[in-house]
Amino acid sequence: MKVYLLIPLFVCSIYFAQENIEPIQPTVQPDTIQTENKSSAIDEVVISGTMKSVKRLDSPVPVDIYTSAFFRKNPTPNVFDALQNINGVRPQLNCNICNTGDIHINGLEGPYTMVLIDGMPIVSSLGTVYGLSGIPNSLVERIEVVKGPASSLYGSEAVGGLINIITKKPQQAPLFSADLMSTTWAEFNADFGLKFKAGANADVLTGVNYFNFQNIEDHNNDNFTDATLQNRISVFQKWNFKRNENRLLSLAARYLYEDRWGGDVRWNKSYRGGYEIYGESIYTSRAELLGTYQLPVKEQLLLGFSFINHDQDSRYGTTSYIANQKIAFGQLTWDKKVGRHDLLAGAALRYTYYDDNTVATLSEGTNEPEKTWLPGIFVQDEISLAERHKLLLGGRFDYNNTHGSILTPRLAYKWTLGEESVLRVNAGTGFRVVNLFTEDHAALTGARKTVILSDLKPEKSYNINVNYAVKLYSDLGNIINMDATAFYTYFTNRIVPDYETDATKIIYDNLEGHAVSRGISMNTDINLRNGLKFMLGATAMENTITENGLSEQQMLTEKFTATWAVSYRIKPWKLTIDYTGNLYSPMRLPLLSDLDPRKPMSPWWSIQNLQFTYDGLRDFEVYGGVKNLLNWTPTKGNPFLIARTSDPFDQNVVFDQHGNAVPTPENPYGLTFDPSYMYAPNQGIRGFLGIRFKLN
Repeated sequence: MKVYLLIPLFVCSIYFAQENIEPIQPTVQPDTIQTENKSSAIDEVVISGTMKSVKRLDSPVPVDIYTSAFFRKNPTPNVFDALQNINGVRPQLNCNICNTGDIHINGLEGPYTMVLIDGMPIVSSLGTVYGLSGIPNSLVERIEVVKGPASSLYGSEAVGGLINIITKKPQQAPLFSADLMSTTWAEFNADFGLKFKAGANADVLTGVNYFNFQNIEDHNNDNFTDATLQNRISVFQKWNFKRNENRLLSLAARYLYEDRWGGDVRWNKSYRGGYEIYGESIYTSRAELLGTYQLPVKEQLLLGFSFINHDQDSRYGTTSYIANQKIAFGQLTWDKKVGRHDLLAGAALRYTYYDDNTVATLSEGTNEPEKTWLPGIFVQDEISLAERHKLLLGGRFDYNNTHGSILTPRLAYKWTLGEESVLRVNAGTGFRVVNLFTEDHAALTGARKTVILSDLKPEKSYNINVNYAVKLYSDLGNIINMDATAFYTYFTNRIVPDYETDATKIIYDNLEGHAVSRGISMNTDINLRNGLKFMLGATAMENTITENGLSEQQMLTEKFTATWAVSYRIKPWKLTIDYTGNLYSPMRLPLLSDLDPRKPMSPWWSIQNLQFTYDGLRDFEVYGGVKNLLNWTPTKGNPFLIARTSDPFDQNVVFDQHGNAVPTPENPYGLTFDPSYMYAPNQGIRGFLGIRFKLN
């Protein structure tokens, strides 16, 4: 039944596209809302595709834009959860106990996704797992998503795509804003924003996010927490300075501290790191600084920089993981138009320091922190071939002090078919330097032994995608935005965790073969004159790994995903109704053995939400509703999720001479303790209520 819930919505979009829509200009008068919508669509500005501000229609690289209004349709306590309703983007939880996760784009794991704040790469490696929590949603102006390799501009990590979080400009933010929300699971989230002037030439915007969840829930009765308990605070401040000739100078900083734990419901901090009661406890302290400075010269020269310091003190049962990572990044870009050529050139330098208490930084019995230098230069030329044709040529050269030289070329072609329709073709390459212990949470839990069979080489890929976008109008005043993309990525090397060769190990090695990610993605926005709005998206994809002539679906990757947001405003009541949701097809799951009774494939599953928002009060909004309407959790259909919660230290497991668990009367399936069987949230249905206040 869940699969069919989306069918009426797609039928509706097809009906309006085929019956009521013609690719012509509106017949209504210029002062109507249709003209306003048309103008705003043309004037949308994006920066992520080409690293410069351009109108969305003019960008040769397709960029998806999601405004703060979109995320208010399904309010969440952090950006990580907010991405769940973006087509082709899936927040993936990687652990049933500590609930850390990463962001998948078109089925590719989190380390392939680069996350930026205001164009600066600030979330990577350790931050991929923990850095997306605590970004105050109240300060987010919009989020731009580029799907497909962007390494030719942004370097390593931008293999699957990038997510650029654009924060509000202090001049355009309200004087004070507050957003308070709580759920029936006793989750509490608070977002505060404040702006002020510091002298005559500086505007300052401050944001604070606080999230607290201390309620132990165990609805599946395995004596382990269903959701991780968290206490998190994040403070963000952004300074914009006025300079001569409107030159840019912006500084921003953020500090995050989080204390989270999950595990046996009897656990408390006195058991941290001990054998008595199992728990996973993580203390995270993270500081970030970023800025942009336009040099005082006639040429358009921008200096961008960011610095991250990430300290982590974790205990996964008795396994200790204590790490520090520092990333310093600087980039100088030159933007110049010469005739038909729109040039962008730049030089970047990234320095990464990483140290922990694992074998990752152990060399011949002594601790040797990793110190990686990654200088690079890049150039891009956007050529206006004719009035409706543009060609973008670009390339990047990076030098890694461990792996040597890496070259990533790029090509894009844009054909403007009509006033509001465009065809784009993009091709390029991607690369990524692997660091398992900062990226793959499964390598840290201690439930399985990590085995690295050889020196891990950089991952390399080749990509091509074709995008068609059009905006249509009808005589009835309805508007449809349609967008379709076909994508294909070929990896000559991928580092994929092997859960299946040995149930007691996670094995990593270079790929002796190739991997492919391919598919088709479609988005449709329908704005009806009666106030009903649809945002529909669907992606059909296939992610396969081929070794020794055998191909198989990549683990924890769906073949089909869909998202929707349906909104209707009842103007006399000043009430807006939002119905949001997603749908996922089955994916392969990591079992411990052939005897493991858990399902080897996930079912079709869907998370759906309903919200009512009343804005009839001056400066206030009151909202509330229900999350996870279907009360779906991955427990359904499975005897358990976490293997052997009754014996988390494997004290009663019998192993054979090869280290494999042996079935016994006490352990009939021959399992060990393992929380890696995880692909979706384990929170069931819950209500929520919130209030927003804004003072301009």
